Amino acid sequence: MPKPRAHAVLVPLLLLTACGTGGGAGSGAGEPDLPVAGTYWTVDAVTVDGVRSVAPDGARVDFGEKDFVGGNAGCNTFGAPVLLRGDTLTVTQAEVTGMACSGDRGRFETEFLKVFSGPLKGTMKGDGLRLASADGRNSVELTTESAVPLRGTTWKIDGLVSKDTASSLPAGSGAKARFTVGADGRVTGNLGCNNFSAHARVDEKARTLTVEGPAATTRMICTPPQMTLETRLYELLDGPLTYRLNHRTLTLTDASGEGLTATPSAR
Repeated sequence: MPKPRAHAVLVPLLLLTACGTGGGAGSGAGEPDLPVAGTYWTVDAVTVDGVRSVAPDGARVDFGEKDFVGGNAGCNTFGAPVLLRGDTLTVTQAEVTGMACSGDRGRFETEFLKVFSGPLKGTMKGDGLRLASADGRNSVELTTESAVPLRGTTWKIDGLVSKDTASSLPAGSGAKARFTVGADGRVTGNLGCNNFSAHARVDEKARTLTVEGPAATTRMICTPPQMTLETRLYELLDGPLTYRLNHRTLTLTDASGEGLTATPSAR
């Protein structure tokens, strides 16, 4: 009788030993993935065939938690599936909004979308990330960016929203359009030509910003594009607005779906 009991104990011990050995052999295989999931980056520059171009304000790359990347290519927003394996990030064909882009922004966007596609090898150094093609002649330079609060940030208005459609600001109208929500409940800024101020109530739980308008404004003479933008913003910033703050992108919309988008001002 003792032998069967000894044999019964020995078999589980052998099985445990075998399992432990197998687990040790499988650990540490391969390189860890780049730690980019859930991170946000400012685009600093893009290099095409060895020629480097500095990015315009607002260009950014946002990595989602589930194999997706989005952002702003310099003018339009974009989104694309992404596959991460070790230090290589593979971006498939991006979907891009259809706003018309001219001048330097349009040229940069074309270059960025050309480079930010296919397999790219990532190199992280400090707060920077470089994504480069296999031959190194094409690359995107990124710098990590921190989140900003609704209050106290100077928001540069960079787009208009009409229900599910986003559009750029009227040409020649948006260089000055910006606003700040102060801790004291005042909203101040510029509507594209004239300065304005108003009182506002922020409900962080309901995600609403209610401007108790109409806003007080200066009385400068404005160009037609500035006046077009100013009239629309003046009408929008009067009453309850729903806000959505996605890291560094703010969207304000009224009950009819009309609204604006804004990003932190560089100055």
